[in-house]
Amino acid sequence: MANRTLPAGRYFGAFALIVALLYGLVFFTGDTRTPQLGLDLRGGTTVTLAARTPDGQAPAQEDLELARQIIEQRVNGLGVAEAEVVTEGDSNIIISVPGDDGEQARELGATAQLRFRPVVQGPVPAVPAEEDPATEEGAEEGADPEVGDGAVEDPTLPDPDAPAVTQEEAAAAFATLTCEAEELLGEVTRPEDFVAACSEDGTAKYLLGPTIIEGTEIDDANPGTEPGTGEWIVLLDFQSDGLATWAAYTTANVGSPVAFTLDGRVISAPTVNSPITTNPTTITGQFDQESATELANQLRYGALPLTFTQATAQSISTELGEEQLEAGLIAGAIGIALVFVYALFYYRLLGLVMIASLVLSAVVVYACLILLGREIGFTLSLAGIAGFIVSIGITADSFVVYFERLKDEIREGRSLRSAVPRAWVRARRTILSADAVSFLAAAILYLLAIGDVKGFAFTLGMSTVLDLVVVFLFTHPLMAVLSRFKGFGRNRFSGLGRVEHTRRPGTDAPAGELVGAAAGGRQDRSTS
Repeated sequence: MANRTLPAGRYFGAFALIVALLYGLVFFTGDTRTPQLGLDLRGGTTVTLAARTPDGQAPAQEDLELARQIIEQRVNGLGVAEAEVVTEGDSNIIISVPGDDGEQARELGATAQLRFRPVVQGPVPAVPAEEDPATEEGAEEGADPEVGDGAVEDPTLPDPDAPAVTQEEAAAAFATLTCEAEELLGEVTRPEDFVAACSEDGTAKYLLGPTIIEGTEIDDANPGTEPGTGEWIVLLDFQSDGLATWAAYTTANVGSPVAFTLDGRVISAPTVNSPITTNPTTITGQFDQESATELANQLRYGALPLTFTQATAQSISTELGEEQLEAGLIAGAIGIALVFVYALFYYRLLGLVMIASLVLSAVVVYACLILLGREIGFTLSLAGIAGFIVSIGITADSFVVYFERLKDEIREGRSLRSAVPRAWVRARRTILSADAVSFLAAAILYLLAIGDVKGFAFTLGMSTVLDLVVVFLFTHPLMAVLSRFKGFGRNRFSGLGRVEHTRRPGTDAPAGELVGAAAGGRQDRSTS
């Protein structure tokens, strides 16, 4: 069976068909001809949002997926091209925005928690703490600083079982509120609470009553301009229940101010001039076209079902991305060059077989990267390039196993032509086992890891599979073809090692064909 002639043409044809099919899809489908690069190679911003829950446990996966969909809709509404929004782990959402849209990426995770609250007191100018007379008065009267601290520090989720914040407690917080930079983040509050809040620009503060209407009652939101003044506004359409509540409130509170709060900040506090019984309702504020459009999109796509904190935010300039891409390509080129030098030095003509196989493997990998980028949005990152560099060694190792098995067969006295199929039978088990272990490790790493490590694992696993394709459909058939040429076996530069021109006991070797020495039961195992 080992001596049966290998139908090399069929294997070459199958491999050529695979390559032709891949590049046919590359050139005749889609509009991209290059792999999609990750943000670390082309520049951009990656923001990781961590979900927070009142009990500190992981959120429900349904809520996390809903939040991802809402953020993705916001991305589409803002017209951010080629952005990605994906979940990671059990509580994280990752937003990736290419180019110079980093600021937008940081704002996409805002909860857009719109609430309409009555204004109890304000607006009062916000002044620095050391100049705020209310602060000094509160200190003299022994006001509880924890109440004020709870209203102005970087927010944490309130205890859902705690009693509602009373007007007196909120008033104490209002007295100490200075609207400094850290306080402009807004406060995570409950609808039933009285709250102290700052204006969006930090120049004024308000004492607000319990929520009248939640932003979830909004049916639609669109940017527009105020007739006559041309100022940018946001037009709100309420759902039927929300409109009824809003109509009842505005009818009973004509002449009273009402605050529109977005994530705890007062974006507008107009006075109710007349009952509002029909849509739309107008939000005014310090808007320009961009901010009005952004706010309208946030409100149109609804409040997020979860509250998020920004765990990490990484921005890479386009120039730095290009430098990292260049560095990755140089590292890959150096790795390939070292493998080529080793192959030529140690295996000589066999080294050319290895080099040809690696080149064809790269050709297949390149096409796969383009197609994966189109179909599943796979992006090649710096970690992915590292995975390919590691895979070069794994692929080269398959050739080393095969060639060493072949040299062993030659040393045992077999001719090159008969040694090739025998060596392949022995080598392929080792190759399959080694690649199976490599692929299993890559799969486990991909499933358990997060971030860039996934890119490393994915490219490593893909390269391992393609290694098998190249070795089985090209390298082994090519060796079978070369073994039929006597000149290849006789050549001292073949890389098969230094052996004697003799014959095995009981065989008649053709004159000049390379066989191993096995005289007197002793084998010459020297190599060069």
